Amino acid sequence: MNSPPLSRALSAAAEGLAVVLAGRTPDAWLAKLNAAIRPAALDLSFTALRDYGRGDFLLSRLLQKPLDDVPTHALLLVALARLERRPEEAHTLVDQAVTAAGKRFKGLVNAVLRNFLRQRERLLAAAETDEVARWRHPHWWLDALRAAHPEQWQAIAAAGNTHPPMCLRLNRRRALTSVANADISGQRLGEGAILLDKPLPVERIPGFKEGQVSVQDWGAQHAARLLDVQDGLRVLDACAAPGGKTSHLLELADLDLTALELDATRARRIAENLERLGLSATVKVGDASQPASWWDGRPFERILADVPCSASGVVRRHPDIKWLRRQQDVAGFAQTQVRILVALWPLLAPGGKMLYATCSVFPAENGEQVRAFMARHPDARQLPTGSDVLELQLLPSPTHDGFYYALLEKIA
Repeated sequence: MNSPPLSRALSAAAEGLAVVLAGRTPDAWLAKLNAAIRPAALDLSFTALRDYGRGDFLLSRLLQKPLDDVPTHALLLVALARLERRPEEAHTLVDQAVTAAGKRFKGLVNAVLRNFLRQRERLLAAAETDEVARWRHPHWWLDALRAAHPEQWQAIAAAGNTHPPMCLRLNRRRALTSVANADISGQRLGEGAILLDKPLPVERIPGFKEGQVSVQDWGAQHAARLLDVQDGLRVLDACAAPGGKTSHLLELADLDLTALELDATRARRIAENLERLGLSATVKVGDASQPASWWDGRPFERILADVPCSASGVVRRHPDIKWLRRQQDVAGFAQTQVRILVALWPLLAPGGKMLYATCSVFPAENGEQVRAFMARHPDARQLPTGSDVLELQLLPSPTHDGFYYALLEKIA
């Protein structure tokens, strides 16, 4: 079967980028994306989103006046991101971008892209002098990173502009014949995890369909082990979709586990993942901050509070987040987190443990949140998350995304 022309992928990618530039998440675009061009369109669109701060800077210097046509504006951003990263494709890319532009704007697209190629070195040098263009993050985000991580902020920003790693989690409850015998190039990370040298579509991962393996970031795999589960415990996974941490907990021990999710559609994904892996849990649709609507009154011995957050630690997987989030959103998430923690704490049995988890690198959602909770709850004690480590802040790296964990015990 012949691959679709690059022009179609460019058009589809531009459509996805235009959705985000209009202030919306790309979920609906992703859902209707043609399967034949999906991989190429995703790569093009997400690369342009990661590079948007840079592309916007470059385009402002290549256009004599602002371009009102949003699809063409988005197409140029997609093409510029590709040209910078793959200059060897310049001839083909310009030709296909002109085709994608259509009759009305083909001359403009051709002129802008060829002008970029002529002025490439000068334009890219100028981009390095502009903070947003250089680091490809909004000003407020960079300021927050500098304040929170003065030694690592540049590395965190740079990581957010890369393609994310792909890590597998082996299902210890099922035979791993397919995975063990597969010619997979990767690195072992702890027990039951493989960091792939090169990402693969899930349909090409040996044993995935049979439930022998799941795709889960190495940083996310820390959660189930930190919660310290044993057979027979009653466990709540709050905010559980799509079910990666739920299924990991069930792979580690025989549990009476309730997986809670606010969104009914996302809750169905939990059930689908459990079925594929041969696992069982009670999946409920409900608000973690309103337990009266779903809790049966029996305490839990373990609670995973994987709370909503800015997702600042996973922006390379969801690059639209950088440009859709606003500074005030972090405070809004922090308020939601407080409500959930306050609501879930009474559900924890004396002597039980709660793992507070986010995929954020901002202290307002992490350590500051936990310290404020501890000050309000004298019956809470913070336990180490490792040797001499009271809290675990994973920063984005080539191995894993950014996550935060704090383990709290209710004093009996």
